Amino acid sequence: MPGVARRRSIVVTCLLGLTGVNSTFCQELPILASQSLPGPPPLQDEAAKNAAVPCLKPAPLPGLSDYDGPLKKTVGLFARALERKSVHPPRYKPGVKFCSLELGDKFLLFVKDSTDPVNFIGTAFNAGMDQASNRDPTFGQGAAGYGRRYGADLAGSVSDKFLKDFAFPAIFFEDPRYYRLGYDSAGKRLLHAAGHLFVAQREDGTHMFNYSEWLGSASSAALSNVFHPGNQHGTADTARRVGYSFAFDIGYDVLREFWPEISRKLRLPFRGEPVPAGFVPNHN
Repeated sequence: MPGVARRRSIVVTCLLGLTGVNSTFCQELPILASQSLPGPPPLQDEAAKNAAVPCLKPAPLPGLSDYDGPLKKTVGLFARALERKSVHPPRYKPGVKFCSLELGDKFLLFVKDSTDPVNFIGTAFNAGMDQASNRDPTFGQGAAGYGRRYGADLAGSVSDKFLKDFAFPAIFFEDPRYYRLGYDSAGKRLLHAAGHLFVAQREDGTHMFNYSEWLGSASSAALSNVFHPGNQHGTADTARRVGYSFAFDIGYDVLREFWPEISRKLRLPFRGEPVPAGFVPNHN
């Protein structure tokens, strides 16, 4: 269909931009956040039929000014990175659904995740670990070697977020966010968080296989061979990196699932109940 073809052509153009072939067109994507694609695809037919049903969007993220003291502000940096991809289930609100992410919204999610200070801090830590273990010895040691490792690790991190937050979710009409179970036993919530490795949500709210996680992790691991040419390459090494990616993502989803309880224990602000689309908070 026209909408599907247009969406896939946009993603392919941006994939070429990621490899340096063409990056101009991606600059226009934030404009698409306010534009609807013509002709809903088959997977969105049900959502189109229920267009009259009100949808909810996640509550705004707490600002750093909401965290008291330098220690809590530091925790707040990491909490915002977690909460950005979390969706809190509505309580006692039957007959409502979550607002889906448009194509431009997914691209903005990728941009925010990639430019978040936590991403640069984590990359600096990973580059330090690579330097200490002399990973990719062709980069050498000293400040120059660290700089090369930092650049390679940052390229790997950004490409991973591009594939999982934008490219594959756009191709498969998948919502890249994590939907909390919220109100159930700890065991069920833990299984729900781990199950996100396999089960994701479509844009219309129905369940689907988590293509973005599997294809994104595999593609990111393959790209790592390009960014780190001096490392060991091969199927076993690539599979090991994919396994590490799965483990980290499951860990993040478990944190996302239980973050409201952790925040209450630590007396930290956190993203609460979703709000109706178009809602403007009153700060008076």
